Amino acid sequence: MRAPAKTEEELPLDDRGKYIYYEVMIRKGKTKEELIELAKAYFKSESAPKVNLLEKDSLYTGKGKFIINKTAFVLTRPSGEVRYQLYLDFKEGKYRFWLTDFCFIPYQRDRYGNFVPATSIGLPLEQKPGKLNAAEWTAYLKATTKEAQEFAAHLKQGMLADTPIIKPAAKAIPVQSTKNQKW
Repeated sequence: MRAPAKTEEELPLDDRGKYIYYEVMIRKGKTKEELIELAKAYFKSESAPKVNLLEKDSLYTGKGKFIINKTAFVLTRPSGEVRYQLYLDFKEGKYRFWLTDFCFIPYQRDRYGNFVPATSIGLPLEQKPGKLNAAEWTAYLKATTKEAQEFAAHLKQGMLADTPIIKPAAKAIPVQSTKNQKW
């Protein structure tokens, strides 16, 4: 197993010039199908991030987002979100995953005081900001690195389960009919 990158380091660039978080994990004794079922069960669980997996050949893809918070003194508020693309690939006894195509979408307050995306078009994290936003952009990169590492830690923990996570069955709610009742 490979240790995650240090928090202080920024994400490396891939061959396309995009930031990437990449890991290969070895699970001896697990078949490809078992690993796929574990991943599907993990992403269906309540504790997993909301990512819908789509299968393309043997590669699973999905889109998700991290919320980036800004802290001033004791108060914390969301300053934006970073959307990413997730890729999962499985082989006998090992799997790999990577997060890439990070785009930042700033938040603003709406007329009700809620924080909502200011625009639907994201700014790629690879794009260098001007001098005024350089410090904030560096903070966004550090927060994205931290969130990617936390995502990876949770995914690895979910994939360590020997059996897929099974949701408890919901109890049937008795149906009350109001037609033709004598009262």
